[in-house]
Amino acid sequence: MAWYHQWASFAKRLAHVVAKPMKKDRGRGGMMVHPYRGYGSQQEIFVMGRVFRQAALGRAIPRRGILRDTADVARRIFRRGLADAQVEIRVGENQLTLTTDRDGYFDAHLPITSTLPVDVSWHRADIVVRASGQPTVRTSVEVYVPPPEADLLVISDIDDTVMFTGVAEKLKMLYRLFVRKPHRRTAFPGVASLYQALYRGQTEKAERPILYVSRGPWAIYEILEAFFQLNRIPVGPILFLREWGISWRKPWPRRAEAHKRDLIDRMLALYQDMPCILIGDSGQHDPEVYTEVVKAYPERIKAIYIRRVDSDPKREEAIQRLREQLAHTQCELVLAADSVLMAEHAHGQGDISARGLQAVKRDVAAHHNDPD
Repeated sequence: MAWYHQWASFAKRLAHVVAKPMKKDRGRGGMMVHPYRGYGSQQEIFVMGRVFRQAALGRAIPRRGILRDTADVARRIFRRGLADAQVEIRVGENQLTLTTDRDGYFDAHLPITSTLPVDVSWHRADIVVRASGQPTVRTSVEVYVPPPEADLLVISDIDDTVMFTGVAEKLKMLYRLFVRKPHRRTAFPGVASLYQALYRGQTEKAERPILYVSRGPWAIYEILEAFFQLNRIPVGPILFLREWGISWRKPWPRRAEAHKRDLIDRMLALYQDMPCILIGDSGQHDPEVYTEVVKAYPERIKAIYIRRVDSDPKREEAIQRLREQLAHTQCELVLAADSVLMAEHAHGQGDISARGLQAVKRDVAAHHNDPD
């Protein structure tokens, strides 16, 4: 019966995380605002989120426990985006007003006309949402702006690059996250220390922007945040996901590679001359997408790190051909079986400290000595 108790624990913990955003309304229902962590520069701030209308909680439902979580999961499934809600966003003395789209999303591009403090990296965006027939909702979200000493931009895939299984086997991934020991069952060995080293840089104080991209929908945002926190991975300014809204006019979500390429172009434009490292895996389209990025920005991309997630000789040959295409550039494509090889290359380029490299080696060795 051990397996039954494990899966019961899994279902209970998963329901609690999925239901968590619903508890903010204390069961009253109505309009809710869910902003996602923002990012930007001293020239422009980006804040995205969604406005929902959701049902109230029945009086017979207890205020806590698995029954409450189950009811909140049901409320979440049936909530709907609220179109044409007015969203006012303020960061410091900078302000912007816009309206939500047909699915309730807002995507604010806020020009910075009043300079933000440079001695902090995280700023607060105050959000006020108004809609006809609904009480005004006020909330806030963190916005990341790199400090002046930030010298490197890191853009990383999530699925099969940071965490095991990605979207191919979501149920197994969720089981690992909520039942097994999270630091050993969901993240690749050494990932946390590698990304911490990249975040801190050679000086240990760089606070570099690390931007994560997933092929998954925005609906799993909270689950990914829980994953990053449990595994001590730098949470980054934003988790870039795709809107999977299906309609007769748009029956399929946008292609993952087009989604990723557009985001990379956007980030390179935002952070102007800052050099960049791209991290992905060999199982999807990352090597091809990243190679095209290097061709478009030959002076900006310092390295491409590709985690080997299979042993297909044809796939390795294809990646080798891509590496040869980049031979004339300053960017090297590194196909790595583990996080140590990435860390060694980054240290050789002066992008992480010796202490950061040793931390990666120590964590990977610990995993091999105690894989369970």
